[in-house]
Amino acid sequence: MSEYEPPNPLSIEDLPEEAIEGLSFLRAHTAGILRFDGDFIPIKTVLTPEGRLVAPVMIAMLRSIDCALFLPEEPSDEDDPVLQLQVELEQFQENGPDGAHADRWRIYHGDPPDVNWAYLNIDAAKMGDVFISGEALCIPNALSGEEAALCREINGSHDENLRTAAIRETGVDIETPRLVGVDPLGFDIRGRFEIMRIPSGRILNNSDDARARLYEILGISK
Repeated sequence: MSEYEPPNPLSIEDLPEEAIEGLSFLRAHTAGILRFDGDFIPIKTVLTPEGRLVAPVMIAMLRSIDCALFLPEEPSDEDDPVLQLQVELEQFQENGPDGAHADRWRIYHGDPPDVNWAYLNIDAAKMGDVFISGEALCIPNALSGEEAALCREINGSHDENLRTAAIRETGVDIETPRLVGVDPLGFDIRGRFEIMRIPSGRILNNSDDARARLYEILGISK
């Protein structure tokens, strides 16, 4: 059993392979189960540009002092990996300075089931026999400044490329795919009911690198 404690400040390049694997898994799963006070409730999350988890939550969750998030919501097989996160909920107001994070959640998931919003601050995580500090999983998205432009560039013009790539990479046919997320580890495509993740296959260093890799995955000629 091993434990990774990261240096500070952090970038993806600072992380060893085990921590990158955990971060990749976190970014690839936006639906999980939140355990609080003995209850288990499905929950959908999104990562902010700063790397913080955000979700609409129940009041009872905000009052709990013992919360854990399990990803994914439903493993396909009992041997599939599960990421267990010890989290502390921190409420924020949608009509306050952090309200853009609620908008980002809606871009990924649609209308929220609750009107209370919270950060799910990660204290620590465990995947298999590896423990990872929460700090190692809260990495800012170095591509956030160009994310919206890249999504606009693809959506509406290359829908069929998105659909073909999603089938090839995930095995799921998305009728009306939308690119909603770009980060150094991959791309998020929204379907009708869920978010599909296409890994980048390598760490993307800048927006030009991300665009080139995205065009390569989608089979788009420059």
